[in-house]
Amino acid sequence: MKGFSYKEYDALGIAELIRAKEITPSEVVDEAVKRIELLNPELNAVIHKMYEKAEDAAANLSVAAGPLAGAPVLLKNMTQEIEGEPITSGSKALKNYKAERDANYVKRLREAGMIFLGQTNVPEFSLMGITEPQLHGPTKNPWHTDYTPGGSSGGAAAAVASGMVPVAGANDGGGSIRIPAAYCGLFGLKPTRGRTPVGPKAGRHWQGASVDHVITRTVRDSAAILDMLNIHEKEAAFQAPVFNGSYLDSLDKPLDGRLKIAFSMESPIGTEVHSDCAEAVKQTAVLLERMGHHIEEKNAPADGNAIAAAYLTMYFGEVAASISSLEEVLGRKAKSSDVEPSTWLLGLLGRATSAEEIVLSLREWDQAAFAMEGFHEEFDLYMTPATAYPPAKIGELELKSLEKLLIKAVGSFGMGSLLKKSGMVEQIAEQSLKRTPFTQLANLTGQPAMSAPLGKTAEGLPAGVQFSAARGREDLLFQLAAELEKTDSWTDVKENKFFQMR
Repeated sequence: MKGFSYKEYDALGIAELIRAKEITPSEVVDEAVKRIELLNPELNAVIHKMYEKAEDAAANLSVAAGPLAGAPVLLKNMTQEIEGEPITSGSKALKNYKAERDANYVKRLREAGMIFLGQTNVPEFSLMGITEPQLHGPTKNPWHTDYTPGGSSGGAAAAVASGMVPVAGANDGGGSIRIPAAYCGLFGLKPTRGRTPVGPKAGRHWQGASVDHVITRTVRDSAAILDMLNIHEKEAAFQAPVFNGSYLDSLDKPLDGRLKIAFSMESPIGTEVHSDCAEAVKQTAVLLERMGHHIEEKNAPADGNAIAAAYLTMYFGEVAASISSLEEVLGRKAKSSDVEPSTWLLGLLGRATSAEEIVLSLREWDQAAFAMEGFHEEFDLYMTPATAYPPAKIGELELKSLEKLLIKAVGSFGMGSLLKKSGMVEQIAEQSLKRTPFTQLANLTGQPAMSAPLGKTAEGLPAGVQFSAARGREDLLFQLAAELEKTDSWTDVKENKFFQMR
């Protein structure tokens, strides 16, 4: 196709051109590779490239595979395993580890004819809301390279926002789709627990808090890929409410009447919310009222501090389990030098967490889920800022030298239980969640939630607005997103300087 401008098309648009024989799959791969090679040296979004396999897949593509056949995609270097390819999870302990088989998520994308170009950067074990692993180095935000793209799907978001690919694989255990989507001016939907594949190696990720999907520039790409991922998986510990329709088709259907939407700009853990993030919600509330929806200021019926504590209990336990599991790869027990200092500290806290604490925290998940189901009998949607602060600068949240020495000393003596008694858990809760306190609720309750690019900061960086719905109602979120996407309030990601580079 003469004059084909690869970066201007979303995944569905590229696949449509391939079906119409206006371009070939090989031409798409060639354009994608050129773009990654142009932009990645500065952004560091892609940490493993699979160009030869992508060229082979393009040469042997069957367009009968479906509406996404031929669309290029990058996969997240965490849980989205590709047989024979590295899966480091951002950790030097796994730098030589290669996947033994495809994850079920990857199988579904492959069956749909999507073409894998490589893998994106993540923080170690996807634990942070920034993407600055020691193993691969920091990923930078295409809107301004002094700032983080967020995390843990930060590499995915930077790649999509810059136009390397139209979509990228992501997962979300505490906001890891929605946070980077908010920071990079993208659309990010976390599906209902059990909606997308988690196997074959595990029946759940992060006790069901984590769900795989994608980060996209357009709402329709997210909907089309969820149609493809929405299957009954026999290995899964959880099953989402059945949805027999098409998410993509739902975008063309008008909303069934006026929505009743509750909103809040208050941090659920009582910390500050930046005025730019609050303003994005205020302006969206005005917009929604103009669109005919009923808007009411009201907080969710969940104890934010209890949710934060329950989330961190799971978080500590999962880190401890991840460190223990390294023995299978290393052939010995993991040492503090095998992982980053903050990861080791979290593991110490996990080893000092009791079975009783885990059970009580899971009960908090269930109580919150029940409360939110009742809330959504009154309100169709719940709206908050996606994040409480704009993106941090690269390195701003890195541990200081003294903190690293303290962690090393504490680790040498195995003082996890003393750390818990010292009040450090409460300090970690505030420090780690104060920038992103709004996202964890949907992970624990299993609800679908999305970040929509509906605001900007005074510095011109994107600010996201989060909406959550009752379990199983991704269709409602998609329908509202499709309406909002048509408005002038929706941030045009093509405005960032990296997208404009040729």
